[in-house]
Amino acid sequence: MIDSLSSLGAKVVVASSSDENHPPENITDGHTNTFWMSTGMFPQEFIIRFADPTNISAVTVDSYNVRHLKIEKNTSENASQFESVTEKEFEHTEGCLQSNAISLNGGSATHLRFIITSGYDHFVSVHRVSVQN
Repeated sequence: MIDSLSSLGAKVVVASSSDENHPPENITDGHTNTFWMSTGMFPQEFIIRFADPTNISAVTVDSYNVRHLKIEKNTSENASQFESVTEKEFEHTEGCLQSNAISLNGGSATHLRFIITSGYDHFVSVHRVSVQN
């Protein structure tokens, strides 16, 4: 059984782009062989909403061609008024997935916003996001 964010009741509630073959829901299904693909412009973003406020110490992002990522969070019912948590520069991994564990210094979140400010190519993909409590 794959421990996916969707099995925890988390959903992608906003995505800046969508391709019917690679929808945003693929980010939370727990698989790395499915993914969300962006369009060719930056920034790109997606917001994950948790069913309940969730304590998160770190996230792992499995992606391809992401260069720079910002993560923000909030604890409100609405996907607005975010506070910055961290930023990370990803290494370019030609031909294989980038897997980055990113510390969020604990705390509770209802929403996490992931903002991809730049990529190594015009298109980037996010295959999986997982959280550690």
